[in-house]
Amino acid sequence: MSWLLDNRDYVWDLTVRHMWLSAIPIVVGFLVSLPIGWYANRHHRLRGGLLGGISILYTIPSLPLFVILPGILGTGILSATNVLVGLSIYAVAIMVRSASDAFGSVSPQVLDAARASGYSSRGRAWAVELPLAGPVLLAGLRVVAVSTVSLVSVGALIGVSSLGSLFTDGYQRDFRTEIVIGIVATVVVALVFDGLLVLAGKLLMPWSSISRPTGGAA
Repeated sequence: MSWLLDNRDYVWDLTVRHMWLSAIPIVVGFLVSLPIGWYANRHHRLRGGLLGGISILYTIPSLPLFVILPGILGTGILSATNVLVGLSIYAVAIMVRSASDAFGSVSPQVLDAARASGYSSRGRAWAVELPLAGPVLLAGLRVVAVSTVSLVSVGALIGVSSLGSLFTDGYQRDFRTEIVIGIVATVVVALVFDGLLVLAGKLLMPWSSISRPTGGAA
C-alpha cells in the first residue's frame, strides 16, 4: 500500500491512459458493427459467411497483430495507434454478431406495423429497430468493454503504456506488489466501464427495465 501511495500519480496516469485506450475501440467497434449487423440480419443468405468471416478476426493473437500493424499502417512500433486499431478490430469481431442478433430479436409484427405506418427502410432502422434492439446491443457491448479493457494491457509488451506496464515492470523487478496493483486497477476499470454502460442503458432505454415481482417464501 505504501508503494501505491508513493506512486499514486504514476498509477493514476496509467489508469487514465488505459481508459482512453479502451474507450476509443469500444466506441469505434460499436459504430462499425451496427450497420454490418443490420445488413447481415436483412440478408440471411449472406449472414453466415459475413459474420463468420468477421468473427474469425478475433482468433488472431493480439501481440502478433500489434507487431504487424505498424507495417500495414505505416506507424511507429511504439505508436498507440497500433493498439487502438487492433482493439477496434477485435471489438468489431465480437460486436457484429451481437448486433445482428439484436436486430434479429425485433418482432416481425412490429416491423410490419412500422411499414404500414409509412416508415421508410431507413426510418424503421433508426426509429423502430435500433431502440428495440437496444437491450441485446447493450449486452454485447458489455462483453466488448470487458474484453477490450483486458487486451489493452498486452500493448505494454510493445511499449505502449497502460496499466499493463505495471505487470511488465513488476515481473522485471520481481516486485509482486506492483503486479497486484496493476491487476486490481485493471479489474476496477472494467467494472467502471460496465457500470457506466448499465447506467447508460437504464437512462436511454427505460422500457427495457423489467420489474421483478417479489414473492414470499412458500
